This record gives sequence, C-alpha cells and structure tokens, in this order.
Amino acid sequence: MTADTATVLFEENRPVLMGIAYRMLGRAADAEDVVQDAWIRWSAGDRTDVREPRGFLVRITTRLAVDRLRQIKARGEAYVGPWLPEPYVTDFGDTVTDTAERAVLADSVSLAVLVVMETLSPLERAVFVLREAFGYPYADIAAMLDRGEAAVRQLGARARRHVDERRPRYDVDPARRRDLTERFLDAAAGGDLAGLMELLAPDVRLVGDSGGKARAPLRVLDGADHVGRFFVGVAGKGLPEVSVRMIELNGGPAVLVLSGGKPDTVVQVDADGDRIRTVYVIRNPDKLAPLTALP
Repeated sequence: MTADTATVLFEENRPVLMGIAYRMLGRAADAEDVVQDAWIRWSAGDRTDVREPRGFLVRITTRLAVDRLRQIKARGEAYVGPWLPEPYVTDFGDTVTDTAERAVLADSVSLAVLVVMETLSPLERAVFVLREAFGYPYADIAAMLDRGEAAVRQLGARARRHVDERRPRYDVDPARRRDLTERFLDAAAGGDLAGLMELLAPDVRLVGDSGGKARAPLRVLDGADHVGRFFVGVAGKGLPEVSVRMIELNGGPAVLVLSGGKPDTVVQVDADGDRIRTVYVIRNPDKLAPLTALP
C-alpha cells in the first residue's frame, strides 16, 4: 500500500472515525485529537497485513477514544453547572440514504443520549456506540477491544438498559420538530410568554451549559412558568448586533444565535410531538468556538 493510497483510504473513512470518536467523548476537540492520533499511527505504521482498512482504523480510533475517556474520568474535572456535549454539526447528506439508518445515527448523537452516555464506563460506551450506532457484530467489537465476546455482550446489554432507563424517547416527525423549534424561536425572541406557555409542556426542563464562562442557569429549571419567564427575561435584555439562523446539530434542528457575527448561544428542543419537553441552551464559548467556521 503506497503512502498516497493510505491517505486516500484514511480520508474516505474520516467521517466514520470522527463519528465514533465524538459519540465516545461528547467533545469535538477531543474527538479531532483522537482521529489525528489515529492518522499518525496509520501513516507511520506497517500496513502490509491490513486487509480491511476500515476495520483496522475503527479499532485504532476506538481504543484511542477509550484511553482518552479514561484520562478524562481519572482527572475528575469539576464542571460549573450542568454539562452538555459540544454542538456537533450533523449533515449526513448523500452519505446515508436509508431513512432508518439516518434515524439511528441521529438518535445516537442527540444531546439527550450523549448526556446519559456520560454515566457509562469507557468500555460500555465503546460497545454501545459501535453496536447501536454503527451496527458492528459483537464478535468484531470483541476483537477491537481485545475482550471475550460474552463479556462484550454483557457490556452492551448493560449499556443499552442504562440508556433506555434514563433517556426520554420521543418519536417525533423531523418536520414537526422543526416547526415547534421555529415557533419557539418566534415566541422567545418576541418575549411572548403566552405563546411560550402554549408550546411548553407543564413539566418542561431547561438545561443550560455555560461552564461558568457565560450567563446561563447554574441549575436545571423545571416547569413551564420558570422556563417561559426565563426566556422572556432574556428577550428583554437583548444582544448587540444579534442574528439568528437555523442549523442541524446533533441530529435535529437547532437555533444558533450570533452576536456581532460570532456564535453566542445554541438552543435545541426535544418535544413529544405536541409540546416541548426539554430545552437545551449551550453558551460555553469554548464549545461554541468550532461553529465560527460554519459557512
């Protein structure tokens, strides 16, 4: 295998490797570092006996992501306020034509699922991502992780049960979710409390992530009245040179608020079809920085 061929093969598989690393880590910068480390090992290593480049690259990336996740957990970093994953642009385009497969990939990268996955062990998370999001057989996952197949099956079952028990599940048509998001945006931007109350479920939750570096609730807000009045208050204060655009993040529609042309806030909602059940607000500037490069 020539160096040029190796480069082409790696770039062809980069989206898959990045998808695995991000789902494993929930941090775009860490995922990019892992993929870069995978490239270094791939380009500098002996590829003579590599018969399945994608499988080989997935194995390297998964092991590097497990190591990185263990390091993060070992540091026990304290985070100010609620934690949410870094926003991740998900435009599958023509790379995923099957509707069911697209739905699985979108669900596996949703904020709700990634938040729950933070509570899994590194190996549980690896098995869950490879099995549930990318459909790898347990035998292949066992080889990638250098574990017995029976043990990997147990890890997968435990992870699946944990995620199912803790994550909300709403089967909402994407067009309906986008409509609710746009109506929510109009009501919130206009400070329309009555309009917000029509959209918010009585037990709606607002999860804000600022990392202590921007203004956002340092605890989860519960209830339509609290959440609605919060957004009315935000609308009253305003932002300088504000602009808004709709983009797809983490498998669903999201609102990107810019101030002076720079990302200031990301808002995304989960709904049950009729009412909004959860509102996610990301304001940590470190997590929003990658969105600066959006066209």
